Amino acid sequence: MNFALSISRVIDAVNTAIGKAASWLILLAVIISAVNAITRKVFSLSSNAWLEAQWYLFGAVFLLCAAWTLLSNEHIRIDIVNSALPRTVRNIIELIGHTLFLLPFCLLVLVDSWPFFLRSYLQNEQSMNAGGLPVWPAKALVVAGFALLALQGISELIKRIAIMTGRLEDTMGGGHHDMAEAEAARLLEAAKEDGVAADAPVIAGTAKK
Repeated sequence: MNFALSISRVIDAVNTAIGKAASWLILLAVIISAVNAITRKVFSLSSNAWLEAQWYLFGAVFLLCAAWTLLSNEHIRIDIVNSALPRTVRNIIELIGHTLFLLPFCLLVLVDSWPFFLRSYLQNEQSMNAGGLPVWPAKALVVAGFALLALQGISELIKRIAIMTGRLEDTMGGGHHDMAEAEAARLLEAAKEDGVAADAPVIAGTAKK
């Protein structure tokens, strides 16, 4: 298990580094979009390459940051249900979900996307739009993104098993989920205090009588 946890830490470090680097592509996409809009409106100049570069960058961020998002526990869940369950039950759900859904889905996408990318690369497939970009790098992002997500799924499985066997402390929360739970607890406490404050005058009036 120690060796498996070492592998998990390496996967986490790699996906964190890739995710942080890829997140800067959002800024690049915004700059390209702004420059393209300005040149089109002011100088009546535009390019399909610039337009395609925007969705290439968006796709890169979406795919390359997916594993980092999973690591950070920021994927969307039904928090109203998930937060009401004990941590033991949550860990079991995560274990089943990763094993039966996440990893098989990633494997299926990788099996289908690899020949899809390889044909495009060997043909040096180009955009059908005049002046557009090569297509194969965008298809390569699908392979890379789901490969990283599959690796992160394996890392999460290792950590869940370690937690459930008592080899690792359960600190797998974080992200917006813990913040949502904290906010829900704060609102509940505030509602109780408001209820007590509202009942206080009634109790005082009854006591005077």
